[in-house]
This record gives sequence, structure tokens and C-alpha cells, in this order.
Amino acid sequence: MVKLGLIQTASQSTNQKGISHAVKILKKLGRNNTDIVCLPEQWLKNNEINDFDLEFSEFKKISKEFSMTIIPGAFYEITKKKTSIISPVIGPKGEFIGKQEKIHPFDYEKNSVKPGNEAKIFNTACKFGVIICYDMVFPKVANTLVKKGAQVLFSPSRIVRRGIEPWQMYVQVRSLENRIPILAANVENKRFGGNSLIIDLNEKNKIVTTKVMKLNGECGVSKEFDLNKYEKSRKIRFSDSNNFQ
Repeated sequence: MVKLGLIQTASQSTNQKGISHAVKILKKLGRNNTDIVCLPEQWLKNNEINDFDLEFSEFKKISKEFSMTIIPGAFYEITKKKTSIISPVIGPKGEFIGKQEKIHPFDYEKNSVKPGNEAKIFNTACKFGVIICYDMVFPKVANTLVKKGAQVLFSPSRIVRRGIEPWQMYVQVRSLENRIPILAANVENKRFGGNSLIIDLNEKNKIVTTKVMKLNGECGVSKEFDLNKYEKSRKIRFSDSNNFQ
């Protein structure tokens, strides 16, 4: 069994206040033996992080203290060569172990953000992939991560209120078509609609349905998963796919 979690954030006036709020929730999840936790995309006041080690030093301490993997969200990374949107991953020893780049910049982001070109697998308490917000729209991203060995998918997102309904549909469909649980974190404030999702799957008489948990307000939630139980169904689903053109 593995315990996986989400944090749904509210907007704060400064990065420092936002991180202080998140730290309290992270510690609570850590004390609850959460193995991996994910935060939303661009939830801080200033989403251009100049020094990830400095900005998330408290996250790193918590990660090491509780042997917990933390996906702090997704943020702009600006270098001399390019601007990217990345989701860094802090491993259970308290150090950054890698980052996933956003593969499909959304709308206005396309004017400045260079797309990522690799869907990466991270391996700590389990094998997992990270789908950043708009990447959830494109089936190949989730499918590629699962075929590379992901046992669960996390999705740091920032979805406006009018986009919540289609977003929830995308997340559930990606879970169903790949036979994999998905945890998708969203920001909640006047503009962004919260409703972060933990999607589990139930199977009865060869019919698979989604079991949906939604978050309300600024909070953190974790849930235990037996990730082995999806493997048979996933293997059958993928073997049923035929070549065509």
C-alpha cells in the first residue's frame, strides 16, 4: 500500500505567506504517513522562482523529516537559453531529484514558453508521472507515462472556474482509458475553481468506473492505494488496442 495526497491552495499576498500555509498542511500530511503529495500549478504570488532550493527549503526539510516525496507544483523557470514551465520533484531524502517540463503550453503561454519534449518517470514510494495542467487534454501524455511504467499520475493544475467541468471530465477519462489513479491539484480563489480531484477506480463484472473525491477549500487530503490491483485491468486494456490508420 502507498498513501498519496493533494494540497489545494488558496491565494496569499506573498510567496512567503503562501509557503507558510502550505508548510502547515505538508507537516500534517507527513504526520499522517503520506508518501507522495502534489500541489497545484502556479499557486504562488510570484510564479517565477529564481532559486528553487531557497524558495522551497522548508519543503525539503519536511520531505526529509517524513521521508515524503513532494511535488511543489509547477512554475516558470527562466534561464538565458529559454523559459519553461516545470514541475520539480523533491525526493524523500530532501533533495530535488528531477523536473517535468510542461509539454503543451496553454494559450498565452505559447508566446514565451518553450514546450517540453519528454514525459518522465520518477520512482520513489512508487513509479509516477507528472502531467502539468493543459497536458491533461492530450491523451498521448498520460498514455506515454503509463506505458513507461507509471503506476499513478499527479497533475499540478490551475483551472479557472468556468473550466472546472471539462477539466474534471478529462481527468476521469485519462484515468479510465489508462486504468490508473490520478491525483489532480487545483488552486482555489475568486478566479480559480478548486475542486481538486483524487480519482480511484472500481471494477465489477468487467466494468470499470471512477470513484471521485473532491477537495473543498484550502486543505490537504491523502488516501491509501493498492497500486498492484490496477495492473491486470491495464494489461488487458492495452492488449485490446489494435493497429489501424
